[in-house]
Amino acid sequence: MMRTRFAPSPTGYLHVGGARTALFCYLQARHADGTFILRIEDTDLERSTPESVQAILDGMEWMGLDYDEGPFYQTQRFDRYAEVVQQLLDEGKAYHCYCSKERIDAIREEQMKAGLKPRYDGRCRHGAEPVEGVKPVVRFRNPQEGEVVFDDLVRGRIAISNDELDDLVIARPDGSPTYNFTVVVDDMDMQVSLVIRGDDHINNTPRQINIYQALGAELPDFAHVPMILGDDGARLSKRHGAVSVLQYRDDGYLPQALVNYLVRLGWSYGDQEIFSLAEMIELFDIHDVNRKASAFNTDKLDWLNQHYMRELPAGEVAKHLAWHFDAAGIDSSAGPALEDIVGVQADRVKTLKEMAAQSRVFYEDYEDFDAGAAKKHLRPVAEAPLKAIAAKLESLADWEAEALDRAVRETAAELEVGMGKIAQPLRVALTGTAISPSIDKTLWLVGRERSLARIQKAIDFVEARAAATG
Repeated sequence: MMRTRFAPSPTGYLHVGGARTALFCYLQARHADGTFILRIEDTDLERSTPESVQAILDGMEWMGLDYDEGPFYQTQRFDRYAEVVQQLLDEGKAYHCYCSKERIDAIREEQMKAGLKPRYDGRCRHGAEPVEGVKPVVRFRNPQEGEVVFDDLVRGRIAISNDELDDLVIARPDGSPTYNFTVVVDDMDMQVSLVIRGDDHINNTPRQINIYQALGAELPDFAHVPMILGDDGARLSKRHGAVSVLQYRDDGYLPQALVNYLVRLGWSYGDQEIFSLAEMIELFDIHDVNRKASAFNTDKLDWLNQHYMRELPAGEVAKHLAWHFDAAGIDSSAGPALEDIVGVQADRVKTLKEMAAQSRVFYEDYEDFDAGAAKKHLRPVAEAPLKAIAAKLESLADWEAEALDRAVRETAAELEVGMGKIAQPLRVALTGTAISPSIDKTLWLVGRERSLARIQKAIDFVEARAAATG
């Protein structure tokens, strides 16, 4: 049975590279009717934080990547790691090392000066007398001959000679286990059959395979996916903008858009760009992932986000929009239904954050007219059209877009002026600016009472302006 795992380290946020790995693990497990495991690798006690753990869990939930088992925490498995360390010591497959950090650093410095790959020289490998007052590390006795060969599902056959690998520290002086050791014990115990991770872990894999074999464990398959690059060709980092999954949420992207975008970073299915989650599960295969690095393109993500804002059910988009209303301090109960906002604004913005900002005017009164818009559109000539449309709107029984559009057109016809002569002053009256959705939709969203009050405010402004200019 297919068993995959996503095993992030909680030393920071869930970044998009990790999120893509999680997505690939999830899709491969679902495709094979297998099991997807979440494991928090929190053995870095100095850098791991509860906040980072929560950010990972929140990011996974927001993306909709539900796991079947977990979350498991390595810090809750220290007894198990100690047991396996002792097993390796008892079997002569590990040993205590009393070398000081200073000695190790000096050896490595000399090796690098000589143009050699820095590695432990094996001084304690064949037995070492305990040093008083010194707590030893435990090193894995790595094979010194032969090579490690594995068939990576993305990168093909990889072979590393054992003489390039040194004897890894698997337990620190305080007894705490190290990454390359714990990951093997965990994957062995959890019966992980496929390890999908970034290609920055390729160098770890031969070391881990040797530990697997020392423990007599069945090897999983490995798939190392390429890194994600920024637009400039450099590895994606903070300087490229949002790299945290939750930052994309905060910036107003839908999870469906980000998931769809991430799956296409290194994987494709013909020329298809838009995938439902069901399609991803049906079509995804780790064997089809490209070994070349992929460049992150924010314009493409924006395009996908706009697609999903338009095409998803308005109620689904509204659930995510509500979060942005709360974040922006907008009381969504003080105006139209969020589903109506989505229906009107989805074609006009790139993100939900932008949608919330541009929709504030439908829930709160603005303070002042935009100076440029008022100067251009709230001139004395606008007084008559504004009064005429106010009278027409006040008499309306039906405050729906169709009736509102008809009222504006009838007023223009009665005054024998173009629609712009009414619509633009009216738009500035309703929103304080010269930019808004269509005038009928704007009236509808602002609502009867607010619309009439704002039109009167504009009329007062025009009259005061006329009086001031004589």
